[in-house]
Amino acid sequence: MNIAIIGYGRMGKEIEKLALEKGHKIVAKVDNPGDWINEKKSLLTADVAIEFSIAATSPENILRCFELNLPVVSGTTGWLGRMDEIKQICAQKNQAFFYAPNFSVGVNVFFEINKYLANLMKHFHDYEISIEELHHVNKADAPSGTAIRLAGDIVEEIGHKKSWAEKEKAGREEIGITSVREGNITGTHIVTYESPFDKIEITHSAKNRKVFAVGAVMAAEWLPGKSGFYGMHDLLEINHKK
Repeated sequence: MNIAIIGYGRMGKEIEKLALEKGHKIVAKVDNPGDWINEKKSLLTADVAIEFSIAATSPENILRCFELNLPVVSGTTGWLGRMDEIKQICAQKNQAFFYAPNFSVGVNVFFEINKYLANLMKHFHDYEISIEELHHVNKADAPSGTAIRLAGDIVEEIGHKKSWAEKEKAGREEIGITSVREGNITGTHIVTYESPFDKIEITHSAKNRKVFAVGAVMAAEWLPGKSGFYGMHDLLEINHKK
């Protein structure tokens, strides 16, 4: 399979390494605006693009892939205010777009555990709910896309929480999120329910970046030939029916 890498930072390099190990070919790398012109011929030979760039450029990168009829897998976070727009254009142009805030298989199982726990806890209002996420010092966005997803799923399931906020500013109807940036932490997420009498915690910790590359390359292998918007629940065949 011919792969174009959009965003050649830490994740882009990790994806390149894994894709080559799996026998795929990297036909183009786009890391600055001029590369869209310099790499155009190579981009036209790609079967799929994997996009891990920055929030400021990610939506335009995805739209450029649509213009090239290039299926695109994206894991860039921090730009979700434009997600509805991107989904609409994807549908209008009959393109294929796969998005996940976190490509770890384990995290996506963790999402389902988080929703199940929130549903179990919806009648127990004495438990305060909080999320802590820890990442390396170079991670730009805070809270992480994964933490925001966890909070959103809790809100959807639990009823008495309406939104999330930074923990020190969180009100009674908000889930407090604490973001820590230190060292080389790959990514840890802790969801806590705490009452005056006890505490429940669920945790996911990523050991290295390869866990994200594995999921992204799996998605890239799966997406070509499809059209529409997809996520990890489609790839992993997770049934959302209760």
